[in-house]
Amino acid sequence: MGAGHDHGSPDTRVSRMLIAAAILTAFFVVELTTALAIDSIALLADAGHMLTDLVAMFMGLTAVLLARHGRSSPARTYGWHRAEVFTAVANAALLIGVAGFILYEAVERLGNAPEVPGVPMIVVALAGLAANAVVVLLLRSHSQTSLAVKGAYMEVLADTVGSIGVLIAGVVTVTTGWPYADVVVAVLVALWVLPRAISLARSALRILSESSPSHIDVEELRSALSAVEGVTDVHDLHVWTLVPGKDMVTAHLTSADDAARVLDDARAVLAARGLEHATVQVEPPDSTDCHCHAD
Repeated sequence: MGAGHDHGSPDTRVSRMLIAAAILTAFFVVELTTALAIDSIALLADAGHMLTDLVAMFMGLTAVLLARHGRSSPARTYGWHRAEVFTAVANAALLIGVAGFILYEAVERLGNAPEVPGVPMIVVALAGLAANAVVVLLLRSHSQTSLAVKGAYMEVLADTVGSIGVLIAGVVTVTTGWPYADVVVAVLVALWVLPRAISLARSALRILSESSPSHIDVEELRSALSAVEGVTDVHDLHVWTLVPGKDMVTAHLTSADDAARVLDDARAVLAARGLEHATVQVEPPDSTDCHCHAD
């Protein structure tokens, strides 16, 4: 019997991510060229984050397409859904690496900060804000249901903060001539990115380790299933997340009552908690051979 279906509206993630990738590619070329031309570490930091945006976007696209079209097999019965989660781990590692590199470069410049012209920084930062704003609007709606999109979305958000920082550094440089504005902003951007990258990695690793979803109280769920009329025991209860938005559950219920009725009641308990991808087995007290499933 079906305990639920995967209700999904027409997926526009691919088209939106392609548009976002085109915007980011164009701006990355502009920002990197300017950073190297004026020797700005803040712009270089922002360009580095922009590069991770691009990598995240293309890996995310690959993950989404594999999850949608990748075939399942006897050795891979869930198909390629977990590709999104592996992508999120890679994105987080890349972000942490870029942040570490920028922090290292910033330390190297202490006491020997080069003179960086502020006007080009201001112009590029304003262009970056415009590009990031468009990309954020494109990805925001899908960032809550896909780790692949969430990874790209978070990196673009971080890059937006970076562009604001570059803008401030440019204004400070133009108005005061302080040579360390560029270095300070680079460090702040790197420190802004690190905890977000760690959070993304933690979310992905929680799924890969098949921990129970943080929003599901497993003991409360066990009690609710035990309270179903006729159920005398609940065992082999497992709850995990396949990908964001798709929580899975399996449970064995012992009952001497009508199995179909118990199954329907248990299914209602699970559905009320958003657990519609369920496999429930109802067993008579004296046997474990009955296989009544809701999947």
